[in-house]
Amino acid sequence: MPLQAGSRLGPYEIVAPLGAGGMGEVYRATDTRLDRVVAIKVLPAHLSSNPEMRQRLEREARAVSSLAHPHICTLFDVGHQEGVDYLVMEHLQGETLAARLERGPLPAPELLRAAIEIASALDRAHRSGIIHRDLKPGNIMLTKGGIKLLDFGLAKGMGLAAAPSNLTASPTLTSPLTGDGRIVGTFQYMAPEQLDGKEADARSDLFALGAVLYEMATGRRAFEGKTQASLIAAILKEEPRPIGAIVPLSPAGLDRVVRQCLRKDPEERIQSAHDVRLLLETIVEGGEASGAAMAAARTGGRTR
Repeated sequence: MPLQAGSRLGPYEIVAPLGAGGMGEVYRATDTRLDRVVAIKVLPAHLSSNPEMRQRLEREARAVSSLAHPHICTLFDVGHQEGVDYLVMEHLQGETLAARLERGPLPAPELLRAAIEIASALDRAHRSGIIHRDLKPGNIMLTKGGIKLLDFGLAKGMGLAAAPSNLTASPTLTSPLTGDGRIVGTFQYMAPEQLDGKEADARSDLFALGAVLYEMATGRRAFEGKTQASLIAAILKEEPRPIGAIVPLSPAGLDRVVRQCLRKDPEERIQSAHDVRLLLETIVEGGEASGAAMAAARTGGRTR
């Protein structure tokens, strides 16, 4: 049952709903002790009612709360009240990357800046032994201060290390199939090893990162399917069209980075978010150098 404005969870007073999904409902709230605005996620009953799940959640919440990084949404607190488990997070103003992509691909400068920030956040978490496991545009917030990764690592703490045998039952999805049979939700960003039911690791996050970067660059998903089976087959066997074939003026080298992230075999995939960040920074530096050279050529090598 949705929480009403004015109701309390511990010291937090609910103000208004912010959204809902398969992993629970999110509310804007006030921390009455510190007089600050926070976001509270109320977990669904099927997670809160399982003592083992609650213990895993609390352990993972403690780990995630230690990830002090400018591009990871801060987790302030975790609580339990009258059968309701909740997480208290930093309240962010902006829009999700998923909402932004509804208006089309991102311009190259914005894309590269956001991509570097995402890779930097993943690198920080992976070095701390925390894996996101559900990286997708809906879990990336665009704010004035840059991107923020949401729900970081909580899926691991909830025992979702491997894809469930019944994929439509994945709690990250609220409606896995639309009325006309098209798949929506998380599947588009799952690595092949996750779809095979194997343990996900940091390289699984990098596959998802490649799929997200492809969508940021082209406005299209890297893998599509009209049915569950056809989408899974595409992820397991097919290669997306080159970014340059869709966006001819895309940054040089971006397609290579994305393809290294999207290798089917995790052993053949790029191995760290740190390396992804370095490659993206090289693309930015190369673009700046190219721009300077072109400007010098236009002015005959003169500078002001």
